[in-house]
Amino acid sequence: MQPPLVLFDLDNTLVDRRGTLADWAAEFAARHGLGDEEEAYVLDMVAERAYPSTFDAIRTRYRLPMSTAELWRAYCTDIAAMVRCSAEVLDGFNELRAAGWRVGVATNGAVDIQRAKLRATSISERVDGVFVSEEADARKPQTRHFALAAAHCGAVLGDGGWMVGDNPVNDIGGGRSAGLRTIWIGNGRSWPPDDPEPDHTVPHARAAIDLLLLHSAGHTRTTT
Repeated sequence: MQPPLVLFDLDNTLVDRRGTLADWAAEFAARHGLGDEEEAYVLDMVAERAYPSTFDAIRTRYRLPMSTAELWRAYCTDIAAMVRCSAEVLDGFNELRAAGWRVGVATNGAVDIQRAKLRATSISERVDGVFVSEEADARKPQTRHFALAAAHCGAVLGDGGWMVGDNPVNDIGGGRSAGLRTIWIGNGRSWPPDDPEPDHTVPHARAAIDLLLLHSAGHTRTTT
């Protein structure tokens, strides 16, 4: 029997991307002498996803003296220095792996920034594998994204598993289509009424980990 697999989304599941971006935008605006409206514009530019092309647009708009590459490198460095993953979640990864789980991260985004966040938070040291969409042009909710994430953990989707994330479409809908059971991180929100519901809803990532540990403990009791 193969070890059970669980894939975690990164942004707003394991780390607070929204809060980190708001802090970063305030610092960026202050550094470059931008007002509140321009701070809001910059934040809006990076809110969904940020790539080097995003900073090319920002550089052009504000006629900044540094190159796009310099702005992008600074962004990756600054965000990595600001982002946090709670000790409870990091400990939870250790607990899951000790209980026999294969643990992975499945995230959309640019390789540079996502890998920088994973290293800075020590998440990359606590999981079996990571897949970032830009690595193979496979974005959630595409099933290929989940298949590649599973492969990075030494698993295959055909063996089943779980997807944990905050996005109803990318994480929950995509995970379900890929044959995974799903746990939605609600973050105080209500589930969209017209979407098929996840298998479970929890308030944060540590609660999802606790649920998985209970599941594996119950499964062990029923199969021994």
